[in-house]
Amino acid sequence: MSTLLRIDSSIRGAASVTRAIGDTLQSSWQAANPDGTVVRRDLAAEPLPASAWTNAVIASQTPESDRTPTQRAALALAAAVADEVLAADLVVVGAPLYNYGVSAHLKSWIDLMVVDPRFAPGSAPLTGRPVALVVARGGGYGPGAPREGWDHTTPYLQRIFAEVLGADLTLVDTELTLADISPAMAELRPLAAQRLAEAHQRADEVGRELARTTVAA
Repeated sequence: MSTLLRIDSSIRGAASVTRAIGDTLQSSWQAANPDGTVVRRDLAAEPLPASAWTNAVIASQTPESDRTPTQRAALALAAAVADEVLAADLVVVGAPLYNYGVSAHLKSWIDLMVVDPRFAPGSAPLTGRPVALVVARGGGYGPGAPREGWDHTTPYLQRIFAEVLGADLTLVDTELTLADISPAMAELRPLAAQRLAEAHQRADEVGRELARTTVAA
């Protein structure tokens, strides 16, 4: 039996584009892998404590006998987060672009995870493991767009998951997601709808393909 770990970080709840695309990917994975298990961590609904990373880092540099209860709890939380990732056959990460960068909730999760000794620099603990990254951008950031190069979420996450952690990374992304609610973007609504439909189609394909590879593994 294979396990999919689903990480969501959007603050928009039911209106979230990354959640909707993630749902498509998860549904196609489950349809092709009905015996699979889905584990979910919603970082927006249940944020990790803001102080956990600081306490875990300090604890990791403090002799065990001198650690405070708070520091021990932070290390235990870091281990639990790492355990979830290492136990999964596939990780799906929903990552909306906020203020041109990574959601604070998602960054806190990554920072806490890599405190765990199993994620030490050079260890590449996710080598060969599939990770699907679902990215949504409210505006346009592609070649020729006024804010080309302002997307600091996608390159960062690609570097962390693929280059640092060694994961086999697949990107499913879309943009112009604010067109429906922004009058200034009204003329872009047909293009936004097209790109959203393409992202759902790709998510469906990726879900089915990763179901085959995770079951085979």
